Amino acid sequence: MNGLVTEADVARAAALIGPSIRRTPLIGPVDGLWLKPENRQRTGSFKVRGALNAVARLTGVRHVLAQSSGNHGRAVAYAAARYGLRATVVLPDTAPALKVDAVRALGADLVVVPPSRRESATAELRASTGAAVIGSADFAVIAGHATVGAEIVRELPDVGTVLVPVCNGGLLAGVAVAVKALSPGTRVVGVEPELAGDAAESLRLGRLVRWPVSRTYRTIADGLRAPVLGELAWQHVKALVDDIVTVDEDSIADAQTFLADRFGVVAEPSGAVATAAYRTGRVPGGTAVAVVSGGNVASVPNGPEESRLFVEHG
Repeated sequence: MNGLVTEADVARAAALIGPSIRRTPLIGPVDGLWLKPENRQRTGSFKVRGALNAVARLTGVRHVLAQSSGNHGRAVAYAAARYGLRATVVLPDTAPALKVDAVRALGADLVVVPPSRRESATAELRASTGAAVIGSADFAVIAGHATVGAEIVRELPDVGTVLVPVCNGGLLAGVAVAVKALSPGTRVVGVEPELAGDAAESLRLGRLVRWPVSRTYRTIADGLRAPVLGELAWQHVKALVDDIVTVDEDSIADAQTFLADRFGVVAEPSGAVATAAYRTGRVPGGTAVAVVSGGNVASVPNGPEESRLFVEHG
């Protein structure tokens, strides 16, 4: 497929995956903020939307392959099991035990490598097995993730800003497609950790920037450590996204505690960054929705140091 995901692509994805995903109504507002709680989605994150849409569209394929920090791999493993396919997932050796165990429990074959080897190991496996790679910012994956944005606007038509966590950009791209199609005046703002701020730098410079994993892997937000936006996601970001902001580690941990205390929402650090941006005043006034992208964490920590321990040890 060529070009950007369209509103029609989003509608087709919604019809295809609708029977297989959980409805996650907005909750709030608290202190003026609404949440889209994708931590309550099947597999504990929004990733299942894109994985299901991509896997369901495959024909003549018996084996799928994904590389992931954890949540995308779990979603692909879930979708593969649902459609009777074999799955192999490449994970970094820094992945939390909770996420590793969840992928294994779904019957996927695991290949664990150093973070810097994720891409090359996936390419080698693709060449040796012939498996179909499900990239976390592929066209069908972005279309599936776009259903998050469509649901937000339909439930809250006057939303002023939608805040979206950024890893390699699949979720941000999808949400931007749907929101701008349904509510062109709504701002779409990506959020990522300062310590993994490649997307913010890319948007600021107007060109795709790659950070080394030695930089991105410093953040407690283990799901947002991708060193660069996906090329297709970047095309969407340039065309549709209003801004990308960054938040520091203390703000992420504080947002996790706020979400638990005020909303009863358990968010992993990656899932809390959008809320952190709102709480630190990184967005203009008006009605705002923060996407809680995932909740695959053992417990809510008290402060960034404890959050780091949870991420590293599950």
